[in-house]
Amino acid sequence: MQLVEFLAPHFAFVSDPTAWIALLTLVVLEVVLGIDNLIFISILTNKLPEAQRARARRLGISAALVMRLILLATISIIVQLTTPVFTALGHGFSWRDLILIAGGLFLVWKATKEIHHTVDPQDHQDTMVGTLQLSLAGAIFQILLLDLVFSIDSIITAVGMTDEIAIMYIAVIVAVSVMMLAATPLANFIAKNPTIVMLALGFLLMIGMTLIADGMGYHVPKGYIYVAMGFSALVEGLNMLARRRKEQRPGDGH
Repeated sequence: MQLVEFLAPHFAFVSDPTAWIALLTLVVLEVVLGIDNLIFISILTNKLPEAQRARARRLGISAALVMRLILLATISIIVQLTTPVFTALGHGFSWRDLILIAGGLFLVWKATKEIHHTVDPQDHQDTMVGTLQLSLAGAIFQILLLDLVFSIDSIITAVGMTDEIAIMYIAVIVAVSVMMLAATPLANFIAKNPTIVMLALGFLLMIGMTLIADGMGYHVPKGYIYVAMGFSALVEGLNMLARRRKEQRPGDGH
């Protein structure tokens, strides 16, 4: 009974239609924002031995969910991260800006490194001599590192949409659950289509540059990014369809 009395104020929004609209909007927003993270997770875990890939995705996303829920519990501190701590180049940099810049630089470095390995695999094999393969713990650490960047950004966005902490919790749990369901199919699709790997790495490079620009005070609307990603994916889909049709035509090749 005491538990019900404690939780009742936090779930008073269930009788408010506008709160349900906010919840639905926030869930969609969290899922869309999770696409960036999902692409990174897919590419990263595909570098692991096949037997460890599914486990790495489950552990990484589960740990990311726990981290997001903990961050929501400290939402009053997260909101204060937007307060400028110093000024340089005419822009007041906050902790959020610094986190976005660091995350963007990490993404640019990671994507550039993977593009180089994809373009010149022989050089990649030479450099791997005497080097440890990416470990399960290393993959999970990198997943959490990048999810921290996306989590802070998405939580600050969520605060601007609703004051109900329960709505934020539900939206995060639903969004991460969708990520959990979509991670393996997306990773398998990327692994089976080499050209998709390069496209996904290009997306990561663009996302990294966008994070850096945002941290420097130059906000790029997310809609532009996702339209560009969608258009590129459509073109690549047509290329894949054309290649498949060509392979199915007997006597068409030489």
